[in-house]
Amino acid sequence: MAPLRVAGRRGDAYLPAMTLSIPFDNSYAALPDALYSRLDPTPVARPELMAWNAPLGDALGIARADDATLARVFSGSEVPRGAAPLAQIYAGHQFGQFNPQLGDGRALLLGEVIDRTGRRRDIQLKGSGPTPYSRMGDGRAWLGPVLREYLVSEAMHAMGVPTTRALAAVRTGETVLREAPLPGAVLTRVASSHIRVGTFQIFAARRDATALEALYAHTVERHYPDATDPGDLLDRVIARQAALVAQWMSVGFIHGVMNTDNTTLSGETIDYGPCAFLDAYHPDTVFSSIDRFGRYGYANQADVIVWNMAQLATALLPLMPDPEAAVEPFTRQVHAMPDRIRAEWERRFAAKIGIAEPLAGDAALVTDLLTRMQANQADFTTTFRGLLTGTARDAFTDRSAFDDWATGWRARLADEDAPEDLMARSNPAFIPRNHRIEEAITAAVAGDDAPFHRLREVLARPYEDQPEAADLARTPLPEERVAATFCGT
Repeated sequence: MAPLRVAGRRGDAYLPAMTLSIPFDNSYAALPDALYSRLDPTPVARPELMAWNAPLGDALGIARADDATLARVFSGSEVPRGAAPLAQIYAGHQFGQFNPQLGDGRALLLGEVIDRTGRRRDIQLKGSGPTPYSRMGDGRAWLGPVLREYLVSEAMHAMGVPTTRALAAVRTGETVLREAPLPGAVLTRVASSHIRVGTFQIFAARRDATALEALYAHTVERHYPDATDPGDLLDRVIARQAALVAQWMSVGFIHGVMNTDNTTLSGETIDYGPCAFLDAYHPDTVFSSIDRFGRYGYANQADVIVWNMAQLATALLPLMPDPEAAVEPFTRQVHAMPDRIRAEWERRFAAKIGIAEPLAGDAALVTDLLTRMQANQADFTTTFRGLLTGTARDAFTDRSAFDDWATGWRARLADEDAPEDLMARSNPAFIPRNHRIEEAITAAVAGDDAPFHRLREVLARPYEDQPEAADLARTPLPEERVAATFCGT
């Protein structure tokens, strides 16, 4: 019987017990010590499994286990054999201001696995206790942000958006103090990696060439094995981030906190703190309670990601043989990014109205629709899905505004093959609507997990018509509207 390590205890704290089999293959832990701090998660009082993503667990090669075992391991109360728990260090521009040291203040990278498709994946605990980077925080998470990230990240995955994923949600049986006492929880997040723009920034700012070069080599090997130099890496990251943000906008997603420490080198969506989805379309929509000036509003996301890539470019310069000579080509790469985003945006939104290959004038057709939606307070998701079902005009206060637009649109579709199929694949019927997430959280805090599980099941099939779940597609009533979303810390 293999020994089991009890989290938070050292030395002789090894007890004979059965534990979970996870095929760890850790590479980040082999990098220089400057990139992380090693420590175990802090055990919790009464771990209780709330949600387990069985298909994802199978894909990661994690052996089936009973709920109690899963709860212990994914609460951080037990550390399975082969794990190498560590908190990663990074810096970041937060709302444009550089913070020279951040890091995993309430998270631990438990380890890495090679999944059944040959992809390397991180398994990280969020809410697993304090770390050297907690900055006076408790290192814990309360149930609300855990459920929000579980629901939204899995919905994004189901919609085809590159994203981190949720493997497990565990109640801790402990109370977390925020504005009020709240039930604690731990989320297990799976990612291609947790390497961020801020991970490069910290070592560039510290002029730690050894750590920066090791991080660069690891990133290239892990994500871009064909990259030839730091400039080529920059170009590939720019391409992925341009595509990602355009895809966010095509489903009405607002990240809410696009700091450089929340921007991955892999091109995956990460950190679902104060995120939200558009209800009525307006380009200036902001939900995040900490975004007082709208820096990360819906329409601004395309500009912000360019700014973030400029910070990555700056952090990569020290890796070049002649950093001064590299400034000009790096600058050209960043300045070319808006055109890339625009092309991705036009392709995504053309598909939403049934056009496979956008032509000159199609972008204007989309923009005209969005302008009319804004003037009529039309719901983003309902309108675009309604183009397929024939109910889009019902979302408009002035239905003649839709009818006037639709005349030209229908004429344009006469040149397209099977536009309905394309629209069905491009316009979800179900998104994690803000008011439904809040309802699920409120119910779970009161001990009723049924709304969470129902929403989770419906969001796993976002492009399917599910008549029995029509209430989850409904736009919010005035009294149901969510005005602000909040960071989990």
